Amino acid sequence: MIESNAKADLLRSLKAARDALLWKLDGLSEYDVRRPLTPTGTNLLGLVKHVTGVELGYFGDTFGRPFFEEPPLWFTADAEPNADMWADAEESREQLVGLYRQAWKHSDTTIETFALDAIGRVAWWPEDRREVTLHQVLVRVIADTHRHAGHADILRESIDGAAGMWEGNDAMPSGDRSWWEGHRSRLERVAREAGRD
Repeated sequence: MIESNAKADLLRSLKAARDALLWKLDGLSEYDVRRPLTPTGTNLLGLVKHVTGVELGYFGDTFGRPFFEEPPLWFTADAEPNADMWADAEESREQLVGLYRQAWKHSDTTIETFALDAIGRVAWWPEDRREVTLHQVLVRVIADTHRHAGHADILRESIDGAAGMWEGNDAMPSGDRSWWEGHRSRLERVAREAGRD
């Protein structure tokens, strides 16, 4: 009973992060979901592609349940650096979001099938740390997905000002555009004053 509750809690947290990340793509153009918004090229659709690979690797390969019969190049050791962090012109938003949703089902089956203390092997980790439990993997993937959902939140806000955890819950103080502009200006003034010391 305790494991069942713990597993349900962990899965609920993972599902919240998944939903938050995908929501950041809603209503944006193809250009906006793909365009690099940081010096390292971070972009919304790339984050979705990346966490898809994270889930398929950790909940698939680690527990002997590979998802791909023949993985796409971006999912292999032969991929160019950072290939999982952006979508090429042939990879559509629908395709990558669909693959992410398929990864959820594959991951959820692993989570439901194995006990939290089930042992898996992370082949891409150093030999002395490769043996892990499902519990350890769940915690790692939850942390990674929430981290990237936070990245997506900042990217989305920089595109069109939309912010929040999910639709209907922005978790932000209420204020119209002019209030936020005033707030930001105030913070800028305070930062400049503090920077003079």
